[in-house]
Amino acid sequence: MAQDVLRVSQVVGVFGPGAMVDLPERSVIVAGLDDWNMRGPAAFKPINEPRLAEYLRERLTLDRRWPENRALALRTPPLGSNDLRQASPSMQVRVFPSWFTAEAPTLTDPRRRRMVRWSELDPTRRRDWIDEGGRRPVTPIRFVCGCQNGHLQDIDWKWVIHNGATCQEPMWIEDIGTSAEPRDTRVRCGCSKFISLDELFIKGRLGKCMGERPWIGDREAGCTDSLRLLTRSATNTYFPQVASVISLPIAEDELTKHVSEIQHLIGGVTEASQIETLRLVPQVASTLKGYSNTDVFERLKQLREATTVAAAKDPRVAEFELLASGKKVIGEATAESRLHAETLDRDVWDPHRNPICSGIASLVAVHRLREVSCLYGFTRFEPAPMADDGLEDIGLAIRGAWLGVHNDWLPAIEQFGEGLFIHLNSDSLAAWLARSETVKRLTGLRRGAENWMRETGQRLAGRGSGPYMLAHGISHALMTEISLDCGYPASALRERIYAMPPVAGSDKVQCGVLIYTATAGTQGTLGGIVEVASRFFSVLETALEHLHICSGDPICADHDPSTRSDDRALHGAACHGCLLVAETSCEARNLHLDRALLVNTMACIGAGFFGQ
Repeated sequence: MAQDVLRVSQVVGVFGPGAMVDLPERSVIVAGLDDWNMRGPAAFKPINEPRLAEYLRERLTLDRRWPENRALALRTPPLGSNDLRQASPSMQVRVFPSWFTAEAPTLTDPRRRRMVRWSELDPTRRRDWIDEGGRRPVTPIRFVCGCQNGHLQDIDWKWVIHNGATCQEPMWIEDIGTSAEPRDTRVRCGCSKFISLDELFIKGRLGKCMGERPWIGDREAGCTDSLRLLTRSATNTYFPQVASVISLPIAEDELTKHVSEIQHLIGGVTEASQIETLRLVPQVASTLKGYSNTDVFERLKQLREATTVAAAKDPRVAEFELLASGKKVIGEATAESRLHAETLDRDVWDPHRNPICSGIASLVAVHRLREVSCLYGFTRFEPAPMADDGLEDIGLAIRGAWLGVHNDWLPAIEQFGEGLFIHLNSDSLAAWLARSETVKRLTGLRRGAENWMRETGQRLAGRGSGPYMLAHGISHALMTEISLDCGYPASALRERIYAMPPVAGSDKVQCGVLIYTATAGTQGTLGGIVEVASRFFSVLETALEHLHICSGDPICADHDPSTRSDDRALHGAACHGCLLVAETSCEARNLHLDRALLVNTMACIGAGFFGQ
């Protein structure tokens, strides 16, 4: 398996623990974190982001997905080694599913293939099944079953076909039609009983979930869901839950910086004398050279207290408060800086005080940023709903599968890049929300969202609000135009939407958008997005101009979300011809968009934030 390599960004995403992966010769499932080979001096890199680690630990503990009083660290997935003399760190995998299909014993019916288990394969190769007709190659069966909580198992074909009775006859999979529809595929037993795949979609037909976790190798008690059919290579087999934060600047003096750099190594000490022992570690010794154990311990306690306070606040709130603070310079312009940004003078990006820009309070050029992303769980079939109506970012999914049982860490990556932060004017937002046309438009969008929530049983939290949809639309329009202006591929740009709750004692809405690019393993980018700031007015004007008329009009503009209950109920006037972008760039799966909230369209006049 050593030749099968994944990028770390793929692991903290679609190929994490519990994900099924097709290898050249068989299908496997990525094992839990407890079984990963993380041994060796350079097997992994610790990710120092205590604010995210503490926030995740608290939220996952409340969610009962992390044991109480267990520390939580962030690490990269195993990093490959070029030293052929040593065993390379690796992610372990397990064969799954354990059912395979082989060629028929005779060529009389090529649409009929024998089904065999892993234990029946040739033990010397585990690639072939041997019978009287000779050696026959096998392929993993395409169908398994699971539940929304992430549990996964082989279909008990004998039980399903015989309704619980036992039978020792062999089984076959048959294609009885020319299409790929489930009704044209069936599984037949040698006793002549059979079942077609479309029958397996009937609720309860596959039985109750037993809590199987093949990536860990055990069962989780308490699951009461009914099993549902899964196609092994389908996109709904794995919905990763990934938490991302933008790192905030660390403080001021040199000792704080040094202690912060190695906090993942000394974070567990409880008294100053223990630091002397840790100085035997070369990195600790070189970093703390010249500082006493007492001073280091006192500074470590201060950082712990600051982390605890920061973790009590939603990460997006902390990020927004800093970027929208109006500070001329945020962070430091150094190679080690986590965040370096500059609030630009209005004369730089709006020299003529154009009315289009009147709704924008400030523009911040983010010269350098560090994003840390951590995988903390997953679901199957569909993403997990959120637990409350707050900001959904870190640990608010109400269910999800464990990545391991005994692990005290989670896989994470750090990425570096640049971006632009657009802070919307609170007074302009209040005036826009008070318009009768805006109220009417948002009412129709809200009806569609209510239909969707009633149909799916999920909640939208803050993403269904007017300010969020406005900021989301601005973000998509600008990402498309910025990619054309600065040369970055559109799929390389990403967004963070800040639709904040009003400050206590105030009814002012706070809203902002961060458009950025970040790449794993690099130390910043070429500055193309930051350079857009000097041309921001023309970029914004062009982006808005393209939204008045869509190539999908009048169908796009006339779309009424209140008449739908599927995902289209979460859209207004938005399609691939106007506002939709690559889903890797969007934080909300290309939902909650409506260009009528930005500009006038042929079906809606007066509801656009930039329309008057």
